[in-house]
Amino acid sequence: MSHKRSGLLPGLLIGLVAALTCAAALGAAVLFQTRLPAAVTTFGNGHPLSLVLSLAIALLIALVIGAVRPRSITLIPVAALYAGGAVVAGQIAGSSMMIGATLRTPPAERGPADLSDITMDNFSAGLPHAPSLYQDPLSETWPAWLYIAVAALAALALVTRRVLRIRRTHRTEAAQEEETQEPEYRAPFEPAQSPDQQPAGDLFTPRKPARD
Repeated sequence: MSHKRSGLLPGLLIGLVAALTCAAALGAAVLFQTRLPAAVTTFGNGHPLSLVLSLAIALLIALVIGAVRPRSITLIPVAALYAGGAVVAGQIAGSSMMIGATLRTPPAERGPADLSDITMDNFSAGLPHAPSLYQDPLSETWPAWLYIAVAALAALALVTRRVLRIRRTHRTEAAQEEETQEPEYRAPFEPAQSPDQQPAGDLFTPRKPARD
């Protein structure tokens, strides 16, 4: 039976790449949210849109990790960490850019966010203020924590389901391989090992003396 890989290392690497990509995409969504239709950003105080983004991040990370057919249980909490971390990084990066651009540009001159707002100066100026998303009282910061929890739990559930399915499939395949292996045929009363055969004598080989 061929050795089945756990998929741990490929899952860790490709999951990390997916998490960084999702964080960048979420940061851009936070920065450019003013360009979205008001009906989308104001519906439900913006919570439905943020929850959809959190679920999309969890789904993408789970699909990417699941593509390597993982069997390692270690990837289950790692997937949750990746998804929750991607939401945190995206929120902080996008908020830092947005706050930095607001601080560096007078309100009267501010327009909709554009690519010119994505600068290290804006990020550095807004970064000290961005962690307030999580440091203020819970009654004010619960939406940010909710989005993190939704992404982490969704990724945890999806990757758990995938890992358990792969492990169950491998156990079934191993059992089938053992059943299909035919035992070695042995005739009735055949010894496990054939006795050593004596070399055939010839005219020039002295015979052993007969015993009484």
